Amino acid sequence: MSLNIAHTLVETAKDIRDRVGLVEAVTGKSLTFNELNRRSDAFAHILKNRGVESGERVMLMVKPSADFICLTFALFKIGAPVILIDPGMGYVNLLRCIEGVRPKGFIGIPKALFFKTLFRKPFNTVKYTFCCGFSLGLFGPDIAKLADQDYPEFPVFEPEVDDLAAIIFTTGSTGPPKGVRYEHSIFQAQLGLIRDYYGIGPGDVDQPAFPLFALFSTALGAQAVIPDMDPTRPAKVDSAVFTASIEKYKVSYSFGSPALWNVVASSCEDRDKRLKTLKKVLMAGAPVSGALIEAMQDVLPEDAVIHTPYGATESLPIASIEGTEVVRETWDLTRRGQGTCVGRSLPGIEIAIIPISDMAISKLERQTFLPSGKIGEIIVQGNVVTSSYENNDRENKLAKISDGNSFWHRMGDVGYLDGSGRLWFCGRRAHRVVCRKYNKTFYSIPCEAFFNSHPDVFRSALVAIPLSSGADCIPAIIVELEKESAIDTQQLIHELREIGKNNPLTLEIDTYLIHPDFPVDIRHNAKIFREKLSLWATSQLEGQI
Repeated sequence: MSLNIAHTLVETAKDIRDRVGLVEAVTGKSLTFNELNRRSDAFAHILKNRGVESGERVMLMVKPSADFICLTFALFKIGAPVILIDPGMGYVNLLRCIEGVRPKGFIGIPKALFFKTLFRKPFNTVKYTFCCGFSLGLFGPDIAKLADQDYPEFPVFEPEVDDLAAIIFTTGSTGPPKGVRYEHSIFQAQLGLIRDYYGIGPGDVDQPAFPLFALFSTALGAQAVIPDMDPTRPAKVDSAVFTASIEKYKVSYSFGSPALWNVVASSCEDRDKRLKTLKKVLMAGAPVSGALIEAMQDVLPEDAVIHTPYGATESLPIASIEGTEVVRETWDLTRRGQGTCVGRSLPGIEIAIIPISDMAISKLERQTFLPSGKIGEIIVQGNVVTSSYENNDRENKLAKISDGNSFWHRMGDVGYLDGSGRLWFCGRRAHRVVCRKYNKTFYSIPCEAFFNSHPDVFRSALVAIPLSSGADCIPAIIVELEKESAIDTQQLIHELREIGKNNPLTLEIDTYLIHPDFPVDIRHNAKIFREKLSLWATSQLEGQI
């Protein structure tokens, strides 16, 4: 079996060539599986004829569209690793990331090519530039127009297990974004989990809020609908537009962040709308509340299934749980400060808990594995776990643990396994607050659960406030209010303090602040930048502690 998922598309196109494979909700444009395959062949020929060879990295900065999917498959067919970076990470991070991965080719919309002309230094390794879109000839011919011509079938590159397929950058929610190396074998393993565990295949219609996931859908023979939304701002999605395409194209399966589904669930409830065709929903990118699952269950068919996979850019997915189990068994425990249950390990994945450390761990000592119920650092190994970051030895040493001929990845998260093998997430390792004064460690997700239950609180964040001596810190809770809240500030602080005093996990917390709008990540709009909130809180309390 070929490790290249572009080969899977070729085979799918042979089997169901005339069935619609992809639709752009914005334009209404549709392509059959055969047309998707042929257009990716056309792009591959165009790129190859201009000199792009297997092994040469090509940065892709094209809006979510049929051409984004076809260009990605084209690069897979050539064997040229595709570099994907979220443009919303800010130009400083963006330029640093580009310089670090040293692309040989660049494919972008005119706006991206204009950006390239303004900041030349990070692009000095680029030999081939291609414009995707009309630019009045300023950036050369439109590659999308060239691909409208007929081209022969393109021979698919046959990779080895370790051949690089892509470099995908992390969101940077706990530090600078890092480039994760995806070998072809990683994509193939992910494809297998999506097909076998989540049951996606021919007959399904997928509307992914994360554009890259359309690759898996189309390769598996499921129709993909590219939604009319900005994928870097899922919390700002126009729910009426998003659900209109679900209804129009009879979408049966959709993946998105909790921020997106919060908007969709609320909007559907307000309009008394039920999404009758949507039978599978995946929510990932941040902890998913039982309240959101219940809200979504109210707008889905009775036989619909909600999954909440757990993972990271470096390893996705590694665990999963169904919404019914969350609502029935784990959500009440979450509200009582026991963390968020993210389910059992998926086939081919092993999860373990080790003592928490901020230092590199060179070798795994299995005798240090913690027993069930004990909070520690989450580590994982398996066929969807990536082996390294690009050009980042320091982070590789911090994130990987040698185990004979294999390795474990440190998720950067803390949590525990329960007696039935379910994994409970208790927050990021970097977000725990270690307080010498109280000889206690505070974990973000368990502590925040108590305050999130307040009816006027939209979300909360545990942060560390360094003391003026610099030798210790104190824990603080920052809250963002519900939009319609009109509660008096002093009254809210009093009520939050009472909640804190009534729970042993938060008994020592005495500092509470209100922030107007939490900073969050660009990919999911749900991961809270607690480091930024800590700096903000420290400035607010300057001279008081």
